[in-house]
Amino acid sequence: MSLKILAINPGSTSTKIALYEDEKEILEKTLEHSTEEIGKYDKIVDQLQMRKEMVLSFLKENSYDVSMLDAVVGRGGMLPPVKAGAYRVNDLMVERLKNRPLMEHASNLGAIIAYEIANLIGKPAFIYDSVKVDELSDIARISGMPAIPRISTSHVLNSRAMAIKAAEKRHKKLEEMNFIVAHMGGGVSLGVYEKGRLVDILSDDEGPFSPERSGRVHCRELINLCFSGKYDKKQVTKMLSGNGGLKGYLGVVDAREVEKMIEAGNKKARLVYEAMAYQISKGIGELSTVLKGKVDAIILTGGIAYSKMITGWIKERVEFIAPVEILAGENEMESLALGALRVLRGEEVSREYTE
Repeated sequence: MSLKILAINPGSTSTKIALYEDEKEILEKTLEHSTEEIGKYDKIVDQLQMRKEMVLSFLKENSYDVSMLDAVVGRGGMLPPVKAGAYRVNDLMVERLKNRPLMEHASNLGAIIAYEIANLIGKPAFIYDSVKVDELSDIARISGMPAIPRISTSHVLNSRAMAIKAAEKRHKKLEEMNFIVAHMGGGVSLGVYEKGRLVDILSDDEGPFSPERSGRVHCRELINLCFSGKYDKKQVTKMLSGNGGLKGYLGVVDAREVEKMIEAGNKKARLVYEAMAYQISKGIGELSTVLKGKVDAIILTGGIAYSKMITGWIKERVEFIAPVEILAGENEMESLALGALRVLRGEEVSREYTE
């Protein structure tokens, strides 16, 4: 008998869902939410019933009986730091995400929707590789400024799934390998997996710039900018995330558009685009020291990993460290579903959320 899993991934203006039978995706849909619809709600948690009903309605319209499910898995939200892997959703997790999340974020609804649907049929609900996975080593937490310790925030869901996949291709377990993973999407983050554990990262605000985020910038100049009187907090925040990176330099966020500009002879576009690859390469080199050079592979993933131009530039600079493997795409729905599948098969053990 195949195992049937529903994966749910809420975003700011959409709710992605996918149905899996074992490793095979049998149905997927991005349920769009208009700005007007979202604007009716004061808080993200107030959207719960609306989003849940849309999920259930879509399944019903496609003649899918939820009682056939073996589990429901949702995107992990803004919880206090958790370990990598699966957590079984419980009342305490739901209460925390509803009333005391670390910040307002659409991902907070993933666990709650999964829990409510799973409870309808008496099946388990899970989160997998939450956005707040934090396994940093003690030495990696030291920032140099006691008031601002380093914290772990990265694209762990896709990055860790690709690390697991790379290990399996080598007929190994993740716990036997050392990988550096660069997730390259709207934001860029890098992670070091040492024997399965995410021991250090470069988050999307302390490492390379990306299509819409500025990444690491000169601290003194940023302070001067903040206190110049020209900008308020909202404007500076937008420069860092939303209007930074490719958007700030070139006015576009789609890497494919930048490559068209380069093909048309735009020298500035080429310089900025290659600078992004240059910074990603520097980040990989920086993190290779965490592993003292003992790197089994460097994995390039995310949507921009489809770009032969970017991956080619990066490979030229980092192949001396370790072989480069390209596993392009976001892969978030697959990552959620296969994580839950491993728990159902007994290949992984889910944790119980506590405070």
